Amino acid sequence: MPNEQNSNALKLRPKDSRQHATAGPYSPVLEVEARRLVVISGQVAVDSDGSVIGETIEDQARATLQNCVTQLGSASCTLSDVFKVNIYLTDLSHWQRFNSVYESMMPEVLPVRTAVQAGLLPGFLVEVEMWAVKAS
Repeated sequence: MPNEQNSNALKLRPKDSRQHATAGPYSPVLEVEARRLVVISGQVAVDSDGSVIGETIEDQARATLQNCVTQLGSASCTLSDVFKVNIYLTDLSHWQRFNSVYESMMPEVLPVRTAVQAGLLPGFLVEVEMWAVKAS
């Protein structure tokens, strides 16, 4: 993939980075100028009163990523500032469906990421944690 540009010049994909043809929406490697890091703990599809949001992976992915947006915003960051994402799925067969939502919400330059199957708290299909770099 080419080295895309985004609004956060603190992270970039090296021009010679490569990934396989079946790779999903992520960068294989990023260079990050770490002035200030913002790290959010794992977010799930839960509203402010503690109720689970959604029953499908798509609904929970959207709500989970929106909760990430909220937490990042509290530190004056956006999804554009994210350079590392860890994704925990209760069922890896949901991977492509999760990716569809993720790709529609995540701006370029896409973060590096890891995804694993995990046992989550009852009712949750996905949990996401993020690392971001803040300009100042």
